[in-house]
Order: sequence, then structure tokens, then C-alpha cells
Amino acid sequence: MEVKQLDEIGITFKGSGSYLPQQVLSNNDLSKIVDTSDEWIKTRTGISNRRISKSDEDVCYMGYQAALKALDMANWSPESVDLIILATSTPSDLFGSAPIIQSKLGAKNAFAFDLTAACSGFLFALITASQYLKAGSCKRALIIGADQLSSYVDWTDRGSCILFGDGAGAIAIESSMQINNLYGFSMRTDGDRGCFLNLASKNEIGQINNDLVFKKGDFSKISMNGQEVYKFAVREVPIIIANLLRDTKFASHQIDWLLLHQANQRILDAVGERLKISKNKVLTNLSNYGNTSAATIPLMLDESIRNKKIKENDLIVSSGFGAGLSWGAALFKWG
Repeated sequence: MEVKQLDEIGITFKGSGSYLPQQVLSNNDLSKIVDTSDEWIKTRTGISNRRISKSDEDVCYMGYQAALKALDMANWSPESVDLIILATSTPSDLFGSAPIIQSKLGAKNAFAFDLTAACSGFLFALITASQYLKAGSCKRALIIGADQLSSYVDWTDRGSCILFGDGAGAIAIESSMQINNLYGFSMRTDGDRGCFLNLASKNEIGQINNDLVFKKGDFSKISMNGQEVYKFAVREVPIIIANLLRDTKFASHQIDWLLLHQANQRILDAVGERLKISKNKVLTNLSNYGNTSAATIPLMLDESIRNKKIKENDLIVSSGFGAGLSWGAALFKWG
């Protein structure tokens, strides 16, 4: 493919898809495991239910199902896809799960790789894929966000077990010589605050022989300082969005939808208020699914498109934020 000048090539959004496990874990179910209640959880998080994967519903399976639906909406054949990026922190294979999805789809002409940026992962993957398309090296891309956080939750920790669920979402984007619907983006990382939310490897030592030891390959459970993560999100997310709107010469009243990572309803409300975006423009499905990490944004996007809430040419500002600590924002028009 001939490489075009960057300013000649735009991005268009062609399809979306999602997948949710059938198993539902309610607040009442959790109240039988830890000292909590439906009212306590809903008041502090806005969450009522979350989905939990069965053993055969791993990240590859969920991501594949979501990608199939995105391909169907876009009316693409799998062979026409050039790039697949899987945003996940819980891969089925640590060496890479995107190639497994590529094979299952039959997308034989696509190159595929995983991207790990936790709850910012989908947004970072969308931005990364867009740069391949704008450079002219790819025409069509699938971006998938999928996570199976239930595998790494400490189900005895009331502070974190109430938050997380499993799921996957995907979108299909295409380069265009006539239209550019991705107006701008911004990405940030602050590793100094990474200790507030992590899923660290276990520091367990094994022995090969009398002289050699090694670190065993295993992971701990999710560890989170909820208060610090909340303060980080309600401070940094409005700033990065406001700066993006300013740089792209848009005002908050022009936004049709605010699409945030679904972490906590209080965060969604606070960010909307600080940006002066009305509540009826703040998309949320947190009550039904909880925090599905890299899957929350594409899940919310797909749900809103299929129920005709988001319509063609709607202007959307989106932000992902979480472990790293990392955060980012993108401004785009659907279609």
C-alpha cells in the first residue's frame, strides 16, 4: 500500500461489538461472602451486578465474540482486516492472546498483538491503531478490550471484590481519504503513583539446583488504594479532557456524549460536573457490569449504538484511566 501524507488520511468508525458472560454476581450474593450489603455497595460505587466468566470464557473467547459482532456491523470480511490490537491485562496466554483471536477469526492478512495499559488499555489501543492507519500502512483495524478480572480478585477483600467483573468489547475502524472523525487525543502516565493500583507478581523463589534460584511465575491479587485512585481520577480526568477540547477548538456544550471508563459512579458524576456536561449526556452501564477494565469503554459504546442512543455523527469525548497510573482522552465522531 502506498504511504500517504499524514494529513491526507483520516479515521472513520465502522462497527462495534461486545460479549458478556452469562453468570451474574449480585450485591446480595457478595453480602453472603463479605461484610457488605446491596445498599452499601450501590451508595459507594453505583454497582448492582457484575458478570463472571466460566472456565471456557477466557479473554480469547470473549474478545473473539466481540470482534465477530464488530465485523458484522462493519460488513467486513475477516480477510480484509490489516491490524488487530487486544487491550488486556489478563491474557489467556502471556506470550500474546491477540494472535489466537486473529486465528479464530480467520483474519489471515492481519498482524495482531496485545497492549497492556489496564483500564486505559482500550483507549491507548484505539490511539495506537489510528496511527498505523494514518501512516498509510494499514486500512482496517479491529481494537478489542477484554479482561477477566475475576481471576485476580481477592474475594475476601470487601474494598475491591465489589468492583470488578468480566467482559469484552470491540470496534472496527477504517482509514479514509475524505473524512476524519478522530479529532484528537492525549495520553499520560505517572508511574510514581502506580502503587495505588496494581496486580503484582508474587515474590516466590524456586530452586533449580544447589547453586541457582529463580523467581516463580505467578501473580498476586488486585491491590488498590481506593481513596487515592478516586482522588487521581476526579482531578486528572477533567483536566485532560478540558485541555483536549481546548486544543481541538471544541466546547463542552458541543459534546453529545461523555464516555468514561466505568469505574465508579461517583467518579462519572464528578467528572461530568467539573466539565459542565449534563448528567443525561454521561453514559453509564456500571450498575449492570461493574468495572471490566479495558472492556468498559467499548462495552458502553456498543450498548449505546445498538440501543440507538449513540447515532451517526454524534460527537463523543472519551477517557480511560486507572493502573499505571495511566489516563488518556480522545475526541471522535461516531461514523
